[in-house]
Amino acid sequence: MLNTSDIQQAAARLDAAERNREQIAQLSLEFPEITIEDAYAIQRSWVEHKIRAGRKLVGHKIGLTSRAMQVSSNITEPDFGALLDDMLFEEGSDIPFQRFIVPRVEVELAFILGKPLKGPNCSLFDVLDATEWVIPALEIIDARIQQVDPRTQATRKVFDTISDNAANAGVVMGGRAVRPGDIDLRKVPAVLYRNGVIEESGVSAAVLNHPAKGVAWLANKLAAYDVGLEAGQIILGGSFTRPVAARPGDTFHVDYDQLGSIACRFV
Repeated sequence: MLNTSDIQQAAARLDAAERNREQIAQLSLEFPEITIEDAYAIQRSWVEHKIRAGRKLVGHKIGLTSRAMQVSSNITEPDFGALLDDMLFEEGSDIPFQRFIVPRVEVELAFILGKPLKGPNCSLFDVLDATEWVIPALEIIDARIQQVDPRTQATRKVFDTISDNAANAGVVMGGRAVRPGDIDLRKVPAVLYRNGVIEESGVSAAVLNHPAKGVAWLANKLAAYDVGLEAGQIILGGSFTRPVAARPGDTFHVDYDQLGSIACRFV
């Protein structure tokens, strides 16, 4: 377990890495004893610092929702991070590449809550009842921590990504918002184009067999900290494609079939 000073210093270094667009060394190498709880403590410290600086919590993201990603990360459940107000981009935006270090994009569905939601016994049906809208979302992820250590070639661990706000960096929402009962949320298809070329495709059932299950998991996980999900918050349910790298000048278009499409450009 890390002490309070270590946690606060790690959070401060992550904040500086984001501001300076310069990755820091893997925390899992610096602190071999780091635990999942330590990683979430670092994330909370960093998010609290941002809120004190004037940013507003507007929701949460859920990551590592596929079984393959969990196995590769040596964990048995997803992870989560905070979504802040300055991470929101309008559909069709020109997104400044210089805000990020190594941005990538992922295809998701966002749940807009109409009612509060709190665990520990939250079910998929509770999520559907509390959700006002479901809308297509393109998550922007980034890495403020080195993915590969240049000296040892060690790859980053789940402790690193959780500390790094679960890699969350931004989100573009668009297309057609629907009520959760209007469609089968397991069968939403998406095709991701980069510069007119298909890079990824998927279907929403890849997220825990139903994307609302991730929201239920998050509500139950946050209950351990006596935290609930609030009405009006945006919950990113998890990606159903692999991440695709974004470069300056890249245009992304995601076709969600009956839910419309999202487009954005990195400039």
